[in-house]
Amino acid sequence: MAVAAPAHSSTAGRARLLVVTLVVVALAELVGAVQFKLGPGKVVLLPMLWALLIAAAFGLAQRRVPGAARIDTGLQGLAGGMLNAALLLFVVKLSLTVGAALPMLKQAGWALFFQEFGHAFGTLALGLPLALLLGIKREAVGATFSVGREGNLVIIGEKYGMASPEGRGVLAEYITGTVLGALFIAVLAGFVTSLGIFDPRSLAMGAGVGSGSLMAAGLGAITAQQPADMVPQLTAIAAASNLLTSVVGFYFTLFLSLPACSWLYGKLEPVLGRLTPRGRRPVAEASPDMGQAAPALHSLPAVDTFLAWAIMVGGVMIGNLLSYKVPLLVSFEGMLVVVAIVAVVEGLKRLMPRMPLVLVLSVVATMVGIPGFLPFSDTVLALTSKLNFMAFTTPVLALAGFSVAKDLPLFRQLGWRIVVVSLTATAGTFLGATLIAEFFH
Repeated sequence: MAVAAPAHSSTAGRARLLVVTLVVVALAELVGAVQFKLGPGKVVLLPMLWALLIAAAFGLAQRRVPGAARIDTGLQGLAGGMLNAALLLFVVKLSLTVGAALPMLKQAGWALFFQEFGHAFGTLALGLPLALLLGIKREAVGATFSVGREGNLVIIGEKYGMASPEGRGVLAEYITGTVLGALFIAVLAGFVTSLGIFDPRSLAMGAGVGSGSLMAAGLGAITAQQPADMVPQLTAIAAASNLLTSVVGFYFTLFLSLPACSWLYGKLEPVLGRLTPRGRRPVAEASPDMGQAAPALHSLPAVDTFLAWAIMVGGVMIGNLLSYKVPLLVSFEGMLVVVAIVAVVEGLKRLMPRMPLVLVLSVVATMVGIPGFLPFSDTVLALTSKLNFMAFTTPVLALAGFSVAKDLPLFRQLGWRIVVVSLTATAGTFLGATLIAEFFH
């Protein structure tokens, strides 16, 4: 007897994910930006956050949704798997912006380099003492040595193993960042920006935490409060900072922040650990279910890669039309150029599997984006100039929202203490880099 293919592997399932995601994007863009006062500052909630929340709610309510529109657990997993492929188009837009704004980036000077120390050590400066005060033990090292992105899972997995306390800590940080990170950093960055105490360029550098979705959320909240003519410069600065954190930051965390965090744990735990009941652990012993929260490292099948690109193309076109009044055809032409750049580099990656895809894609797109550098550079810039940066973030976070719905049961297993510590570490990397960058401004 033949066994039916899972919904997420069928053509109908993929088509359903495409349509529902684009509907979520449209709803989020129609809601638009919402601002409200919070003490001396204000909080800005942007369409990308509505997309994340709507998608997460839709995924959680899957059993109450008609089958023709249901995004079940399998499709939620597919959405999470497609995030990296979708983010490649986001990387191209950012890199084209960096190339076009290289003269402005030179003005950032040494601030752009030294702020990386804030990203590297800000997490443990705030997160580690708090973790110890809350009674967290060796999990604190994995949760606070850096923001828990994919590269940091690899570092901890190689050094300690994912079944270790440090492995449970970094996994808890990863899941917390996936579920709450974008929402948290958007609220934090928007509030800090509204206080008017930091140069916007410093804030943009702080937003480049090494995660595309977190950077998008933080930068969106920052640029929403700046003049329109300043947005391209801030976008380029944040993109450059994010690239630096993604590439150089891997070595910073491997050789500097992780050893420093482990050493500080040995020094601080005997002192701060006395203030709380000993032996308490925020995360249960590793289980097969928790192991599934780690991101898949294998590449997507070609059909799912194309689906991710289709969602991004459609999502950007919708966002550009509803929020920025750019005609659909103009956005479509620009997105074809973006997809073409990704497709060329993706093809090279298949020929040379060891090639670092994101790094090469960033360099290629940056070179293409330098005015006059290549014979077709000016044409590329003209076609993509109408693609608003923020329109890329809404479909990305819609996919993230569906993935969040799948991971919420695991998220509830982690306990409130590790969640507080994780968000504090995220605040530390943003504020630490911003403070150091501000010194140079």
